Amino acid sequence: MIKRIIRISCLILLSLNLFAQAPKYSNEFLSIGIGARALGMSNSNIAIVDDVTSGYWNPSGLNHIKSNIQIGLMHSEYFAGIAKYDYAAIASRIDENSVAGISFIRFGVDDIPNTTELIDAEGNIDYSRITTFSAADYAVLFSYAKTFSNKKLRTGANVKIVHRQVGDFGKAWGFGIDVGAQYDLNKWTFGVMGRDITSTFNAWSFNLSDRMKEVFTLTGNEIPKSSLEITLPKLILSSSRKFNLSENFSILADIDVDITFDGKRNVLIKSNPVSADPHIGAELSFKNFIFLRGGFGNIQNETDIVGKKIKTFQPNIGIGINIKDYFSVDYALTDIGDKSIALYSNVFSLKFSINKKG
Repeated sequence: MIKRIIRISCLILLSLNLFAQAPKYSNEFLSIGIGARALGMSNSNIAIVDDVTSGYWNPSGLNHIKSNIQIGLMHSEYFAGIAKYDYAAIASRIDENSVAGISFIRFGVDDIPNTTELIDAEGNIDYSRITTFSAADYAVLFSYAKTFSNKKLRTGANVKIVHRQVGDFGKAWGFGIDVGAQYDLNKWTFGVMGRDITSTFNAWSFNLSDRMKEVFTLTGNEIPKSSLEITLPKLILSSSRKFNLSENFSILADIDVDITFDGKRNVLIKSNPVSADPHIGAELSFKNFIFLRGGFGNIQNETDIVGKKIKTFQPNIGIGINIKDYFSVDYALTDIGDKSIALYSNVFSLKFSINKKG
């Protein structure tokens, strides 16, 4: 019985073991996406992003902001409300050709039971010794964008600070740089985003009690040690075009391709070490007031219940309302990528534009 309880305790903290390694998928919370508009279009957004959320997607898009200040907010929950995902950002125009912004992101699971102290040194079970902790990832992005005299070329860059923490047991600090650009050519807009172009390094440190170390040892798990976690660069290419259907209706279409360099992934185009993951989105607009959005991505090869190889994809949908470019509310039905309709999440985001007087 005691061994069973110890095993359960160790499973709760097993994530520490994973964090102590250098996994292929590092800082994945920064790949989920922000803003219901983009999420409703399956994250197909690099070429068309034109508001405060550009600080995350492509900082060059901040150049589109016409107001003096723009504020963005988002909240969503995943895994039936277990994980909370929050975002807030503000962007301010510096002058006619440049904009600066700052974005905050948190993805976390709170109130996780810590049962490693459940059994005392004499082997007695004491439920009052159960405590709780949070496992959370944080990121702050400082953005700067500049447009050139012809207004066709827009550029931008991010400096980001990443902090990951698992209770009082382990924490990491990381630093990275993103660069992006958008270019208008005739009726087309092209975008490029280089994420973690210098690689992002998370330095992990751990503070485990003797009791916790004993739990890891008894259950055959490696005791986490200070280590360096690396996020390799990712390149995203994008193209978009707007089609005017009538005086009141138009469609904006966008296709993005995520190119990774960390080995073969389960995506549509895969090789070693480069893989490419395309995703497509579209937005139907009525008088630039009401928007209907949809998209699909996360194309993978899977095995069905009878052992047959099949190709699957993840669809997303969303709607939005824009009031005179001063206030907008957007909604998306999406998930992180497991394609289970039962775990799809409702995502809401708000955007406010403020013009200074005088």
